[in-house]
Amino acid sequence: MQAKHPLQILIKERKKSVWQGIYSICSANEYVIEAALERGLVDDQFIVIEATANQVNQFGGYTGMQPADFRDFVYRLAQKVEFPLEKLILGGDHLGPLTWKNEPAAIAMEKSRELIRQYVAAGFTKIHLDTSMHLGDDDRENPLDTAVIAERGAVLCREAEAAYALLKEGNPASLHPVYVIGSEVPIPGGSQEEEEGIQVTKAEDFKNTLVTFRQAFTAHNLLPAWEYVIAVVVQPGVEFGDESIHSYDRTAAGELTGALKQYQDMVFEGHSTDYQTPQALKEMVEDGIAILKVGPALTFAMREGLFALARIEKELFQFHPEVEQSNFMDVLDWYMGSNPVYWKSHYHGPSDKVRYARKFSFSDRCRYYLPLPEVKLALDKLIHNLQAVTIPLTVISQYLPVQYHKIRTGNLKNEPERLLKDRIINCIDDYVYAIKR
Repeated sequence: MQAKHPLQILIKERKKSVWQGIYSICSANEYVIEAALERGLVDDQFIVIEATANQVNQFGGYTGMQPADFRDFVYRLAQKVEFPLEKLILGGDHLGPLTWKNEPAAIAMEKSRELIRQYVAAGFTKIHLDTSMHLGDDDRENPLDTAVIAERGAVLCREAEAAYALLKEGNPASLHPVYVIGSEVPIPGGSQEEEEGIQVTKAEDFKNTLVTFRQAFTAHNLLPAWEYVIAVVVQPGVEFGDESIHSYDRTAAGELTGALKQYQDMVFEGHSTDYQTPQALKEMVEDGIAILKVGPALTFAMREGLFALARIEKELFQFHPEVEQSNFMDVLDWYMGSNPVYWKSHYHGPSDKVRYARKFSFSDRCRYYLPLPEVKLALDKLIHNLQAVTIPLTVISQYLPVQYHKIRTGNLKNEPERLLKDRIINCIDDYVYAIKR
């Protein structure tokens, strides 16, 4: 008998308790993933790690990894921290033609089919089918018709089903992938503009998405696959920009979340939940937004931790000329300034505002530059320098006060990498609170 996917079990359990939910880590950063897995060990949780199509694809994405490479990368980190692989769920986010949206539809969809095939063949079992964007030869003067979105989504699902059938031939125990449809959010990574208001998805639009997708699945003989559609991405009114956060308002989202009650085997997936308060996250889970995606907030926390360690390094070694300092903050900013490709569409205004945003924006475009060899070298030197000494508690209290208290109570080791990962865990703890009674 085919084993049930853990996310299908979670949704079934929600019938007994609205507290059931899960958070999904959308990041390709080593420290973020290790922190998430280590936090998952504490409560014996399932952990979802997702790669986005622009991060990881058949051409390497901005990480240089194909889906199988990313799988192996995450598995190595899981083995390093002794996290059980059976508790690990790999997901693919915004899988579709997003990366190739400026190309003609036929070409973009062909690349999307290969993208889906590689993700499923590599063992990713949570698949977000995202075909919501205009393609190169679509009429951009008008909204993309839901029927077109659904038709393209069904084509990609058919590819996923074929890839799974081949995977199962070689490994009969392989879990059938579950699917997430819809995309009522900006492109991955947060809003590109400071918006005055966020439009909550209308209940009728959510219902129309389900009806239209089911019709498309039926037309492609995919009704058996429809049983594995577990969630719809909606906009419940949460978003963030450079300096702004749009907080969840359950009253404003009430009509949308009320409509979900008609569908007992379905939940909402919330994107851009970064920077929401713990109570807001808990309310989202209670209201049916049971899958909480988080990414930039985690690398934002990591960036805060790295900057704190860089300040500590300067305090400890500024009068020791024999020690070559990392100059991590300056190195990172220099490479961001010299290659603006990853932030130029997000940061606007006078040069001083842009310089500030490069370091401190909630959008956290820093994460795109951390894999650069020169930046990584500076980061490694920072960690190496601090590993060579015992960091005084007084300085930790100044720059990482939460971690200082954990050290004092015996819950954290005074080691630079431990300090860094624990700063990330501070953010993850908000999500743990949201999904637990």
